Amino acid sequence: MKKIVIFGGGKGLSQILKGLKLFPLDITAVVSVSDNGMSTGKLREEMNIPAVGDISKVLLSMSSTDNDILNLLNYRFDKSTSMAQHSIKNLILAALIDIKGNLSDAVYTFSKLFNISGNVLPITEDNVDLIGKTDTGEFIVGEAEITKNSGKITEIYYDKKFKINKEVIKAINNADLIIFSPGSLYTSVLPHIINKEMAKILKQAKKTIMYISNLVTQPGETDNFNVSNHIKVINKYLWKNAVNVVIANNANIQKDIAEKYKTEEQKDPVKIDYSNLQKLKTKIIEDKIFLIDDNVIRHDSLKTAYLIFSYLMDGKL
Repeated sequence: MKKIVIFGGGKGLSQILKGLKLFPLDITAVVSVSDNGMSTGKLREEMNIPAVGDISKVLLSMSSTDNDILNLLNYRFDKSTSMAQHSIKNLILAALIDIKGNLSDAVYTFSKLFNISGNVLPITEDNVDLIGKTDTGEFIVGEAEITKNSGKITEIYYDKKFKINKEVIKAINNADLIIFSPGSLYTSVLPHIINKEMAKILKQAKKTIMYISNLVTQPGETDNFNVSNHIKVINKYLWKNAVNVVIANNANIQKDIAEKYKTEEQKDPVKIDYSNLQKLKTKIIEDKIFLIDDNVIRHDSLKTAYLIFSYLMDGKL
């Protein structure tokens, strides 16, 4: 069975995993732990623990448990209560950290309780925050604050050094393919590789690296970006031509949906720029990889997973 390690944050990684778990693959999902918004932010502040929100989302995307249990775990308390904004899954994971003493053991126990396939690993056990630098030289502390920022983010850092989870290093060395999932480039993807030790580990492992391109741009982070622009940023934090292959969308998004995203969210479709990708020596796997769900553009989890599986089975790693 082929082994993959996929890095990401919350929604983007979760969407891809919904498809990947349906294929005969040994999956290790590595999740960033710097989120500081809403329920996660409150728990981090009160308990001095790594962020649990993205990890809990990813865990549930890999679960095969009953829908009633999933609905319970996803339940979020009403804003008018003292438990405002907290979700059950976050509270359970925080409680398990308190019981087990660390996030990795808490995730392992959570996985046993709720029938979760594959492995889900935090990038680190340390409680860390992201710092973003804008094109005006301003420094913004906190993932939530970086996301809300209206300025252009040019660099991303951590507030402190941290140790990479040893199980993540082991998974990388045993993998057949390394994948960076879609999601916020500066707050979901880059948090895994701005640590220089991670770049060194990935380079020494000599594994094929794949990037699943975002479908639309993100204001303040990737305005006017094509596919190659995303890859150039990833390569900047790794090494020249680090990304070997990209899965990208080549189908037009219907006009009314595209216009809605442009006017209401200042987001534009991410286009394939073939000549620039050729210069980067990046192989392109292209297809229609999106679907529209209640007027929201999402990756087609099954189609994207099929393309990944087909690439693995093609034997050209």
